[in-house]
Amino acid sequence: MKLDTLVGEPWADYGLVDSGHGRKLERYGRFRFIRPEPQALWAPAKPDWRATAEFVPGADEDGGGQWRFAEPTPREGWPLTWDGVRFTAQTTPFRHLGFFPDMAPVWTWMREQVAGVDAPECMNLFGYTGVGTLAMASKGARMVHVDASKKSVEAARANARLSGLTEAPVRWIVEDARKFVSREVRRARRYDGILLDPPKYGRGPDGEVWRLEEDLPAMIADCRRLLDAESRFLFLTVYAVRMSALAIGEMLAQAFADLPGTVEAGELGVREEARGLVLPTAIWARWRR
Repeated sequence: MKLDTLVGEPWADYGLVDSGHGRKLERYGRFRFIRPEPQALWAPAKPDWRATAEFVPGADEDGGGQWRFAEPTPREGWPLTWDGVRFTAQTTPFRHLGFFPDMAPVWTWMREQVAGVDAPECMNLFGYTGVGTLAMASKGARMVHVDASKKSVEAARANARLSGLTEAPVRWIVEDARKFVSREVRRARRYDGILLDPPKYGRGPDGEVWRLEEDLPAMIADCRRLLDAESRFLFLTVYAVRMSALAIGEMLAQAFADLPGTVEAGELGVREEARGLVLPTAIWARWRR
């Protein structure tokens, strides 16, 4: 299987400014932030970074840590725009800033797959704050947005209001993604496209436990049942696990062996503004008709 790289380029409201020595410097609108980045094994382009805040990880292995601010930022966040979609960025206790900018080339690719389809129906599983959902809805897709976190879905709905998409055909679902997909299979539903962006570990609203290595194959099998020969895509991203793009690519190749189309796999990355190098962020696999 040929591996490919999807590279996120800088845009007006976001850029990877510099990276190195296990950290990265990014701009989110008018603010700059430093965050840990284990894959930045090289030296930074510039030795001195000025930033609004830096996330300092904790000493444990549970992903803890805290933000240290050199300048204040709006507690309620501040608006950013990507290709007509408006959403809120803000510092979170989990080192993220309310969305994942490296997903931008995925949003573009999904739009391309359903171009020309009249009101395609697509699903965003583990949809978080909904930027991917709104990227599709803004181009006429009927969306189903699923996340186990009520707070994340509320943030996604707020982003829809910010984007002027409150009347867009989006179903906002607060539920365990596995349970929802299984129920859709029993209902014999079909979709034109599915975005699947699962965490390494998570809990559903009723205490359900998600472990990616254990639960992903069954989730892929159910997603396959929601797609048919007229469907357009499934896109899977995987972060922060000891897993190969070749492995998840082969998983999709077997699951989709009975459908026409192509299975591809590779790495996701963001292009650094300082030197143009690409910082890897995740692995992905996809099926497209």
